Amino acid sequence: MSHGTVRVGRQDPAVLRITLSRPERGNTVDSALIADLHEALDGAEKSDACRLVVLDSPGQVFCNGLDMAESAAEFPAVSDRDGDPGRGAAGSAFFGLLRRLTETPRLTLACVDGRVTGGGVGLAAACDLVHTTERGVFSLPEALWGLLPCSVLPFLVRRTGFRTAGSMTLTTLPLTAREAVDRGLADELSPDAAPLVRRLLSRLTKVDARMIGEAKQYLSALHPVTAETERRAVTEFARLAAAPGVREGMARFAAEGRYPWER
Repeated sequence: MSHGTVRVGRQDPAVLRITLSRPERGNTVDSALIADLHEALDGAEKSDACRLVVLDSPGQVFCNGLDMAESAAEFPAVSDRDGDPGRGAAGSAFFGLLRRLTETPRLTLACVDGRVTGGGVGLAAACDLVHTTERGVFSLPEALWGLLPCSVLPFLVRRTGFRTAGSMTLTTLPLTAREAVDRGLADELSPDAAPLVRRLLSRLTKVDARMIGEAKQYLSALHPVTAETERRAVTEFARLAAAPGVREGMARFAAEGRYPWER
């Protein structure tokens, strides 16, 4: 079944596979993708048989992060808003999607087989498990744009700890697949995720689906992402995006493919 930005399929009643299906746009995160992912998760939660949600993408890019054109339109310059950057609805929607991935009462598995950048790292980090092939490359380049991965970091810190999340943010340097596993961003490195899926199903099909939700709810309570965390992430990103030159850099990249340092 196609939802415009994703394809949703079931090869097994216990598995819902969500495939990001806009490789020509780098599977960037925009309002349409967020809505389609929520709809797919609705389907998983309505199925008593479903135990596992697999999020994957064909080709060389898993996800290139937030859609620059939509983000530039979302955040006008500070001078246009009387000095108040306000709250970005798109940022709040993205944070809500990451939170849902951590809370949905199904096991979630991100399968990375290529580049994953910015908000795409957030999608992976919010999943319960991450599989990567040797082609996986993980990076947070937001600082190059005058931004920070504000919504990504609360979920990345829970997965990797502060040190890795901080170094990825400050240096913008990518992690190889092996480095991602060594630092806890990914759980398994192998040429194919299918054996891992089979191992998971050998256990998950013996577990009442209710217990997956109970476990995730308890684990989330041990390291909560609160409403205050969301408020700070969304308002901080809006403030940075409204700074002089940042919005223009995003818009130029969306229109011309030129990076901020390319004059």
